[in-house]
Amino acid sequence: MRIIIYTGKGGVGKTSTAAATAVRLAAEGLRTLVVSTDAAHSLSDSFDLPLGSEPVLVSDRLWGQEIDSLRETEKHWGAVQGWLSRLMTWADVDDISSEEMLVFPGLEELFCLLEILRAASSDAYDAIVVDCAPTGETLRLLSYPDLLDWWLEKIFPHERRLLKVVRPVAKLVAGGLELPDDRVLDSVGQLADKLKELQKLLTDPDVTSVRLVVNPEKMVIAEARRAFTYLNLYGFHTDAVIVNRVLPEEAGTGYWAGWLDIHRKYEEEIASSFQPLPILRIPMMAEEVCGLSMLKRLGDAAFHSCAAGGVLHRGLTQLIRREGEGYVLELTLPFVEKEELKLSQRGEELTVQAGPYKRKVLLPRALMGRPIVSARFAGKALVIQFGNLNPEGE
Repeated sequence: MRIIIYTGKGGVGKTSTAAATAVRLAAEGLRTLVVSTDAAHSLSDSFDLPLGSEPVLVSDRLWGQEIDSLRETEKHWGAVQGWLSRLMTWADVDDISSEEMLVFPGLEELFCLLEILRAASSDAYDAIVVDCAPTGETLRLLSYPDLLDWWLEKIFPHERRLLKVVRPVAKLVAGGLELPDDRVLDSVGQLADKLKELQKLLTDPDVTSVRLVVNPEKMVIAEARRAFTYLNLYGFHTDAVIVNRVLPEEAGTGYWAGWLDIHRKYEEEIASSFQPLPILRIPMMAEEVCGLSMLKRLGDAAFHSCAAGGVLHRGLTQLIRREGEGYVLELTLPFVEKEELKLSQRGEELTVQAGPYKRKVLLPRALMGRPIVSARFAGKALVIQFGNLNPEGE
C-alpha cells in the first residue's frame, strides 16, 4: 500500500497534480484511488467527468472519489450530534446557528480523512492519492489523538462511572437535562481509536508521503514553509516539493521576460528553503489541464526523472523536541561547513545562511520569542537550542 497526500495553498494546482499522479500510477499497473477531502471539490473538473461520494471508475485501474463530508459526519458523529441537539433544545437554543455548532471546527475534515483508512484497509487498491485541503491544516488536526488518548485513558473511565451513577437522577435534579448515554460515549471512544489508527498509518514513512505543491510566488512559498514546519512537527514525512506552472525558457521575451526572471529567483528560494527534498518542476502547460490526456502530460512532466509512487526522500528534515524548559530544533543541512554558518531570527522566521545559500524556516508558536542559546552540528544536522521566553514574548 502506498498513500501520497498532496497539499498546498489554494489555487496552486494541487488537484491537477494529484489527479495526474493517479493517472500515471494507474498506467504503471497499480490499482489506484484518487480522493478529494477538500470541501471545495474540483477533482470532477480535473477529470471532466462526474464523481461521487463512492469510488467511480475513471479508466483502467483508476477510481476517483469526492468524499461527502456531511455523510461522513453523520456516520462518525451522529450519536454525539443527536445528544448535542437535544442538549441545545433543553437549553432553549434551538435555531439554525445552533445546528451549525454541533460539529466542532475541523471535525468534518477529520471524518473525511477516515475514509482513507477505510480504503487502505479494504485491500482493493495498491495506491491512494489524496487531494487534501489547502496548506495541510487537516493534517495538523491529527495531533488530536494524543490529547484524546490521554483523556480516554485517565479521565474517561472515571467519567463513565460517574455518569452511570448520576444519569438516573439527572433529569429530576437538572429539570430534564439528559446526560450522554453509553451510545454517545462509545462513539467518542471509537472515533479516538480510529483517529489513532489513521495517525499511525499516515505517519508511517514506508506507506505515506506528503508532497507540497507550490507556485514560484512569494506568498505561496511563505505558506508552504509554514505548512512544512507543522508537517515535520507532527511527524508527517514530506518527500518532495512540486513547483507547478513554471514559465518555460521560450517565454523569456517581451512581456513575459520579467516574469521569467521572477520565477527563476523564486525557484532558487524554493530549493534553498526545502533542501534536501527533491524539487520537481511542472512547466506552464500550453493548454488547460482538463481530462485524462492533459493529466497524463502533466504527470509525465512531473515524474520524468523519478517514480511517481516511490518514496522520494526519507527522514524528517526538521525535528523539534522539548528539553527542560527550552526547545531544540534540528535541521538537516548536508554539505554545510560550520565556519560558513550564520543564524538570524526575526519574529516567526529563522534564517540559516551558509555562504551564498539561505534557508528560511517558519518557527512554530512554541519557539516564537525564545532566544537562540546555542547551535552545533551533529552529523548532517544543525542542532539549535532555544531558551526561555523573553519577557516581551511571555
